Amino acid sequence: MRLAQLALILLCTALPGSLLAELKDGDLPNAGWYAHIDLTEMRSTDAGRQLYAWLDQEVFQELRDEYDFDADQEADAITALSATDGSTIIVVDGDFSQTTRDRVLAISALAGNFNVLKHDGRDYYQIEDDAGEHSRGAFEDVAFVSLAVTGKLLVTSSETQMQRMLDSGGKLPGNHADGDALLILRGSRNFVQAGMQTQLIDEGFGWDSNLLRNTEQLGFLVADEGGELAVMAQLVATDPTVATSLASIVRGLISLQALSGELDPELSRYLNSTEVAIDGATLTVRIALDPQVLIEAIR
Repeated sequence: MRLAQLALILLCTALPGSLLAELKDGDLPNAGWYAHIDLTEMRSTDAGRQLYAWLDQEVFQELRDEYDFDADQEADAITALSATDGSTIIVVDGDFSQTTRDRVLAISALAGNFNVLKHDGRDYYQIEDDAGEHSRGAFEDVAFVSLAVTGKLLVTSSETQMQRMLDSGGKLPGNHADGDALLILRGSRNFVQAGMQTQLIDEGFGWDSNLLRNTEQLGFLVADEGGELAVMAQLVATDPTVATSLASIVRGLISLQALSGELDPELSRYLNSTEVAIDGATLTVRIALDPQVLIEAIR
């Protein structure tokens, strides 16, 4: 089993309990990227439950089929981010039973080489593929896992970051310096929040994106607004002129897609209602969709 698959399973082991609060300015370091999913909030509204049902079918069902592991209704909230050293940190909040703890350790022990380590009296576990090769910034070859902090499951790709997380009681390494934190967008009831430094798109993701080349940060949000799913993206450009040019490009792309005849008529109607706004060097694109229209679009 690849450690990337192990990390996905570990994300879904939290039982109902204390939630990771909505992200706020200063909660995140000057990281490369972050993602936050609030599954409890998603299950609490009609629009969110439809999105959750798709997630359950597309992700959790695969875990049930392949690993006989039932993640439904277990995970409450998940936060993942890249640290400044390029490593990955994952935090899952939950009220873990002994059964869940045993399950996490059993899955970990089956993943490859398994070592029990200690830091200031707290246990954490090193898991390596059989090849024993370390991979910086990803879970391809090595992961560190701990349940030593009450109510938290911690997974990192760096031993140094695991020890720091244990020292902080599982708190994310926040950065309160003005202008340093990644974009954090907000809605009335947030389901998914994400952000990244856009230079990573070319450097790490292999995308050659003319649209994003002259931008610095990207933020993304999916939230419930009046029973619809509001999808918002925000770009911080290198200067206001670039933001204005990007807005024109986005409007043109929306118009071309809406007129192409390839989209469902209802989706095309929603697409025509997309809001594109500029504030200095910041470009915001927002659309509110019927949940089923969005789900059909991403299938």
